[in-house]
Amino acid sequence: MKKSNLPSKICPVCDRPFTWRKKWERDWENVKYCSKRCASAKKPR
Repeated sequence: MKKSNLPSKICPVCDRPFTWRKKWERDWENVKYCSKRCASAKKPR
């Protein structure tokens, strides 16, 4: 599978796109942040 064919999302903290990774294979629908750093720096609502 080519990288251009992988699904992607936008990180709500840094507003950057990130693509699917093998380690997220079973949990892709629940992945919201591109990294642990962004997950710990969630934007207050």
